[in-house]
Amino acid sequence: MVKTEQIKIERHMTVQDIVRRIKHLEKDTMVLKRLYFIKHRYDGKSVELASDLVGVSKNTGYIWQERWNEEGYDGIKPRFAGGRPSKLSDDQKETLKEILENGDNWTTRDVRLLISKKFGVDYSEKQIRIILSSFGMNYAKPYQLDYRKPDNADEILKKDCQK
Repeated sequence: MVKTEQIKIERHMTVQDIVRRIKHLEKDTMVLKRLYFIKHRYDGKSVELASDLVGVSKNTGYIWQERWNEEGYDGIKPRFAGGRPSKLSDDQKETLKEILENGDNWTTRDVRLLISKKFGVDYSEKQIRIILSSFGMNYAKPYQLDYRKPDNADEILKKDCQK
């Protein structure tokens, strides 16, 4: 015996419109998966079966259907929150940028120590690189200097290259 659906799905667009959008959105798999779910619901499949067919939980299917019913196509677009807020305020970031611009060469380790001492905030070196990149600053990995290198190595190289 088949259980009847208690929540009806709102038909905001025709099946043909859904199929057309599916074809145009093959690259956007998140929206595509949700449109397939809605298409399965339009075809009369239950939320549980439609969810299984697209590979999500039944609860996720109900969330997608609720968003579809309330907002239509815009409701199934992903909503990205933007991540965790920064540990440094905007003013602190501006201060840091000014310090870095007025100083000489900085290593990521130096910048990390500066932030820790000045602002009391600890970051990983990877996060320091992300912060520097957001300032439009570049970083370079240092290379080892050979202690055996003569002081006039550049002159010797030029002479050898001219021969």
